[in-house]
Amino acid sequence: MKILDLKYKTLIFLISILGMSSCSSTKKVVIENENRSFDLTTNRGIPRTAFTGWWVYGEGHHIFKDEETLEEYDLIFPEENMEELVKLYLAVCEMEYFPMECEMTGYIFYIDKVPVLQVSNFEILYIQGCGE
Repeated sequence: MKILDLKYKTLIFLISILGMSSCSSTKKVVIENENRSFDLTTNRGIPRTAFTGWWVYGEGHHIFKDEETLEEYDLIFPEENMEELVKLYLAVCEMEYFPMECEMTGYIFYIDKVPVLQVSNFEILYIQGCGE
C-alpha cells in the first residue's frame, strides 16, 4: 500500500511541476526582424516607436502605410474600443478607404509573416483632401 501511495504522490508532484512550468513560460514574438523574445503578457521590454503615415479603414480592416518606408501594416488597437474607433474614423473621413494622416506609436511584430503594428497611442495629423 505504501508503494502505491508513493507512486500517486510522485505522479501528482510531477504533474503539478509540469503545470507550473507551462504557466510561467513566456510567449515569443519576432519584433522588427530582430530575433529577441519578449513577454507579451506584460509587454515589458518591447521598444515603442512613432510612425507617421496613413491610416486606412475599410470593410472591417484597419491598415497603416508608413510614410518613410511605404510599407503596409495591419493595425491592432488593444487599448481601444473597436466600435468607437470605427465611428471616429468614419466621423473624420466620412467614408471608408479614405487615408487619414496619423502618427501611430507602438511596435511592429509579425503574425504568419504579416507585419502588424500594435498601437499604444495615435494622433490624427491631417485628413487627406480636406486642406485643414
